[in-house]
Amino acid sequence: MTRSFRRASASALTACLALSLTACGSGRDYTVPKEACGIALNEKTLDPFLFDGKELEVVGDSLIETGTNTQGACVIRVDGKEVVHLRVDKVDKIYDPMAELDAFRFTNREKMESLPFSGLGALGDRNSMISTGCASRKADHVIVHVVVGSQADGDVADRRKNIETFTLDFVPKVKKALGCTA
Repeated sequence: MTRSFRRASASALTACLALSLTACGSGRDYTVPKEACGIALNEKTLDPFLFDGKELEVVGDSLIETGTNTQGACVIRVDGKEVVHLRVDKVDKIYDPMAELDAFRFTNREKMESLPFSGLGALGDRNSMISTGCASRKADHVIVHVVVGSQADGDVADRRKNIETFTLDFVPKVKKALGCTA
């Protein structure tokens, strides 16, 4: 081997080693809890909003056991950055998320069609809102809000699809936890 070939090989090997050590420091050093905010989580539907980091934390109230409050809210964070903000409002009737009153909540709002449960829904570029019946001791109706953090960038169509998938999985779990019969 020539001296220049050995030097080039050593340089390339050093660069590869440095890159591999850097890659070892990245990734998800946290585990996703089985539940958050008093509701079971589906890691598969939450996964598109998660990013590499060291610590996942859940901050806020139970979405179910809100005492005399009519609202529960909590946030799932990775390394202090918001991944998903969840809110459940206990209300007296169905509210249409497509009504003008709620337009401010959305960017590019569209009606969610064919919900797998009774209710009304809307989807935006970073959020969703579902209003549905409950008929339990805890609530007559509920509104579930899902807002994803700014870390969930990328293709807007994919993000909207992921928000919808998460929401349609999450709302029935909220209703079950509240003991809803409607």
